[in-house]
Amino acid sequence: MNHKALFWERIDDDIKCLLCPHYCIIKENKNGRCRKRVNKKGILYAENYGKSISLNLDPLEKKPLYHFYPGENVLSLGSNSCNLTCKFCQNFQSSQFDCNVTYIAPKELLDICLKKSIKHVAFTYTEPFTWYEYVLDCAMLLRENNISVILVTNGYINQQPLENIISYISAMNIDLKSFSERFYNEICGGDLQTVLETIKFSHNKTHLEITLLLIESLNDDTEELNDLFHFIGSLNKNIPFHISRYFPRYQLNLKETSEKTLFNAVNIAKKYLNYVYVGNLKSEFNNTFCQQCKNILIERLGYKTNILGIKNGVCVKCNNPF
Repeated sequence: MNHKALFWERIDDDIKCLLCPHYCIIKENKNGRCRKRVNKKGILYAENYGKSISLNLDPLEKKPLYHFYPGENVLSLGSNSCNLTCKFCQNFQSSQFDCNVTYIAPKELLDICLKKSIKHVAFTYTEPFTWYEYVLDCAMLLRENNISVILVTNGYINQQPLENIISYISAMNIDLKSFSERFYNEICGGDLQTVLETIKFSHNKTHLEITLLLIESLNDDTEELNDLFHFIGSLNKNIPFHISRYFPRYQLNLKETSEKTLFNAVNIAKKYLNYVYVGNLKSEFNNTFCQQCKNILIERLGYKTNILGIKNGVCVKCNNPF
């Protein structure tokens, strides 16, 4: 199925893709770096339109989203594509290499949601922005039917495409890889500033949570972490921040992140942010507490969520908004 792509221009016989900052120059019958945008006779096509690697019902906490309808489920699907090449990629089999996919038309996705009474859909697993045309078509259709749309993304997208889609997005989790330009260049094949611009643009236009996969000796420098959390806190101290534990994966075989390193990062983050959580490790930092009276609001055991201290969006003890 050929589906014409958005955001590109023709340069002689080649095409320049304008979707992300790679600005790929794509020759006839060739793909861009995301592997799924192809030049066919001078027209750019989204080769991956509607082709999903999976379709699953997940807890929202798995995205992770802790402050967006806690305890509810989300229908998750994802493309066989990504525009970064992170050496530690947790889903490299589907983000970096071709794999089996199933076509799901936007109307079919909506019908599944209506039939199953699903309230939320997440474009996740790999990079939803390299699935742009499909995500946009689905998002418009889903939002018309009062179904929320979620992106779990690396945030590596140009400003105009982002502006074009943001009004249809109910929530985002942006994976901020590091606060180092060098890390982004050498480890991820991208640049930091673009992701920061995505965060700055999005944080007051949709519900936003952020995740950092902490890797010892690569992105755990104390000064760098202070700068990172200060940046997020300067936007909004209430942005939920998830610090996840790294395990060896794909091309990176460093030792797994120690609990000491993880909790050190949490303590730094708490100087700047009100809601800091730990991923890939069971701890008290999975729970949510009222910022005013410290009453426990939400208890989390893995992906099991118990809402204990919230009613009508406020703390039951002090009426502080959640």
